[in-house]
Amino acid sequence: MSKKYRSDAMTAIHETMEALHKVGAIDKQTMRRFDDACLTPVQPLSAKQIKALREREHVSQTVFANYLNVTPNLVSKWERGEKRPSGPALKLLSLVDKRGIAAVA
Repeated sequence: MSKKYRSDAMTAIHETMEALHKVGAIDKQTMRRFDDACLTPVQPLSAKQIKALREREHVSQTVFANYLNVTPNLVSKWERGEKRPSGPALKLLSLVDKRGIAAVA
């Protein structure tokens, strides 16, 4: 999967830092700081957006949950706004949003 950057300048900076990291000129901690500064963060999704995403893919909550490796009850709570996805689940939802359910199948 290709990385998304905040700008063209950040792309150039990050690629340079990756090259320096590969040759051992900078350490992992410094590289993490550049990742945080340069890469586009995953945007949170609202309850309505999650439901619309699932409906766009024409799947039930149970099927959607199976694709995301979560419980159907959790998908239901996301869609009602009782809970908010974070971490890996939010990343998977973003991937489904951009590339469709087949991207996580």
